Amino acid sequence: MSDKGLSVVIPVKGRVAEMRRLLESLGPAIEACDEPVEILVVDDSEPADARAHQEHCATFQAQYLRGPRHVGAKRNDGVKAAAYDLILFIDSDCLATEQLLQRHVRTLRAADDTVGAVAGPTFVQGVDNAMFRIMSRSKLLNSAFEWPSQASRVGWATTCNLAVRRSAFEAVGGFAERPLTVVGGEDVDLGLRLTEAGHAIVCDREALVVHDKSSIESIGTVCRRLVTYGKSGQWLLDVHPRRGRFKLNRVTTLSATAVAGPVLLPAVAAVLLAVDARERLGEDAPTLQSIAESIACAGLDWCFDFGEFVAAWQLGRPDRLLTGFGWTDDPAFVWDTEPAKRYGG
Repeated sequence: MSDKGLSVVIPVKGRVAEMRRLLESLGPAIEACDEPVEILVVDDSEPADARAHQEHCATFQAQYLRGPRHVGAKRNDGVKAAAYDLILFIDSDCLATEQLLQRHVRTLRAADDTVGAVAGPTFVQGVDNAMFRIMSRSKLLNSAFEWPSQASRVGWATTCNLAVRRSAFEAVGGFAERPLTVVGGEDVDLGLRLTEAGHAIVCDREALVVHDKSSIESIGTVCRRLVTYGKSGQWLLDVHPRRGRFKLNRVTTLSATAVAGPVLLPAVAAVLLAVDARERLGEDAPTLQSIAESIACAGLDWCFDFGEFVAAWQLGRPDRLLTGFGWTDDPAFVWDTEPAKRYGG
């Protein structure tokens, strides 16, 4: 039997400066919380970064643990070492707001036993540059972060801001420890297993986390994240095959066109890009800047399709080259307002 309180579990590799900022931000949140709180940092950094993390953990009274490579396995190790009955997962490149811990604790304590977790929204720090404006139009990059501000319940939630009852977490076996990618998909899988086992995930829009802007400051970082998300979708189809849906994967379509009729490739690419760009333009006035940003965003979002395409071959499932994962199309998602950006559309 765990004691009553909240254990904050943070997986990390590298990100020394970001991790220190997170630990510092948790200080006021701990003071504002009515229940005892502990922080557990699970790290597999190289020696120099590991020493820095240990020093920062000592400064901010956090428990430091060496952990495995995969993020899900790190979080599992953190839960095993935790002292309390409520667990909050947050990522090392995030910042806690002052009421974050208090909101999660109060919402879970007030809920009945059918509620297994509480999801809070995560908002990416704004920055006035072209990349931020482009990716703010993305249907894929950060939309799942904001769903808890648009819904009362979700079928899964990102684990940069998710509190769970330890009993529910352990009942479904925790995180998958060997997904296709080191990070990505394990949060979706956990949420779906919680929901399917009868442990609802409710939302608290006031349990806020701020995500570091570094995740969208460069094209390379954005592309890698989108490819990883696409790959994770194919792995999720392995473990949740009933959620497969037809999808006109752009990379599959262009590859087939290149083989069947290379002369048609520019025209097909142009049509797909125009359709996707129009969708990302939304209700904005079609100025030269907004059109250019929408086209750029559509092209970058194709990295998600590339991830799906690559993973289908990696997993030996070329039959899934036109199949996508059904991220939100089930009744476990109860929207308060129609979400502006659906994941994996």
